[in-house]
This record gives sequence, C-alpha cells and structure tokens, in this order.
Amino acid sequence: MRAVFGLVLIVGVALAGGAVMMAKNYISAYQNELARERANRAEVVPVTDVYVADKALKYGERLSEDAVRKVRWPENAVPEGAFTSLEALFPPERADEPRVVLRTMEKGEPLLAVKVTAPGEDAGITSRLARGMRAFAIKVDVASGVSGFLRPSDRVDVYWTGTVRGTNSNVQGEVTRLIETNVELIAVDQSAGGDISGAVIARTVTVAARPEQVAALAQAQSTGKLSLALVGAQDDTVAALVEVDQRKLLGLSAVEAPVIAKEERVCTIRTRRGAEVVEIPIPCSD
Repeated sequence: MRAVFGLVLIVGVALAGGAVMMAKNYISAYQNELARERANRAEVVPVTDVYVADKALKYGERLSEDAVRKVRWPENAVPEGAFTSLEALFPPERADEPRVVLRTMEKGEPLLAVKVTAPGEDAGITSRLARGMRAFAIKVDVASGVSGFLRPSDRVDVYWTGTVRGTNSNVQGEVTRLIETNVELIAVDQSAGGDISGAVIARTVTVAARPEQVAALAQAQSTGKLSLALVGAQDDTVAALVEVDQRKLLGLSAVEAPVIAKEERVCTIRTRRGAEVVEIPIPCSD
C-alpha cells in the first residue's frame, strides 16, 4: 500500500513540474514575442534624442541641467533649433556661462535656440533683436495701447493721427494714416517677458524696427499721435494703404469754389464833334 502511495506521489510531482515548465516556456515565449513586436514598431518611425523642459521655465531664469531631460522624438518632426545633445545645450568649455530663458516654457516643451540665450549672454532686449533691427520706444496710454492687452512678441499695426500742413495739400482737418504694419513688440514698459498676468496699462512699448522704420516712427511721434492696433496671432494678411480724413469719415465731398466769370472790359476815348461829345471804343492797352 505504501508502495502505491509513493508511486502516486512521484507521478503527481512529475506532472506538476511538467506543468510549471510548460507555463514558464509559454510566458517566456510571450515576452520574447512582445519585445520583438515593440522593436519592430520602433523601427517603423525613426527617432532621435531631443531635450525638453523638465519643469515650467520662466523668462529670465537660468537654465540648468536638472531642468531638462532627454526624450525620443520622431526624426521627421524635430523642431528647427532643437538641441539633440547635452554638449550642444551645455558646452563643456563654457560650463561657467549659463544660458538664460527668453520665453516662458511649459514642462515637456522642446528647448529651442530662439527660446534661450547663448551661453553667458544676458536676457535683455538686445538678445531679442534680429540682425539689422533696432529697439524703439513708443508712448502709449489706455486708448492707444489696446487697453493694456499688449504682450511682448505680439505684433501691431501703427496708425498716425495729425494735421497735414502745406500749400499743396488738399487735406482739410486731421488725418489718420496706417504707417507701419506687423511691427513686433519686444517689451512692455520694463518687462520683456511674455508671462504678464492680466491687463497692464503701459506707458511705453518697445518695438523692433529697421532704421528707416525708426526714423518714420520718430517723425510721426513728434508731429502727431500714434495708436496701436493688435494683429491676431494667426493673421498673415498684409494691410494696404489706409488713410481717413474728416471729410472721408463724414462722407462729405470736396466743396468746389464757384467760378467767377471775368467781365469783358471796354475801353473808349471821348472826342468832341461840334457841340456833341462822342465815345469811340478802342483796344485796351493792358
């Protein structure tokens, strides 16, 4: 009886061991197939390393290595100016010259060359001026400054209102004219960051303009009043020449002066014929 019990126990252990081995082989095969499928999926879309913000970054903040992280990014969708290596973002030879954030970035947003300064460069408005551009300040108030809703990096149209003087001008009263379009704002008052919360009634805004635009804006500001019109973020249209004077605003046509007919002159001389005085017409000397 004991022999039969021992034989049954041995057979049971053998069957249990076989079942465990079969389950182990099945799980291993499943894991290998899953890893192979994931590898094949990764090869379908080639990826590369791109560095992104590991936390929210604000304007003027120094960029450090613990504030960034590396992610895998599709090669055909890498943004222009993205950093694909840590050495490019933090050059070893300039380790003591940190970069500074120029634009507010959220966590997971790619780091781009236009969003940070060069190593050791300050985050002032000079770093935001493109080649050939100059910074020019325009005085504004609550009306001309779009009720305080202007932000750095916004684009505006500039209108001039004033009186045109000169003998050859047919404009009567004040005239408003569009003088510059799509001008970029680089600072509002003393703030060059785009993370301003709420409306700010600014006294001055600073724009990026070419030297000839600076001359035009300076002349316009000294001879009249400048007003700004905010351009939509997705608006790529170019405004045409716009000019409105008081007559055009009120729909009045130009008043023509009445033409006075020139009277024909008649010149005469008087001569006496006996007791009668006679007037004889003659050509006028003038």
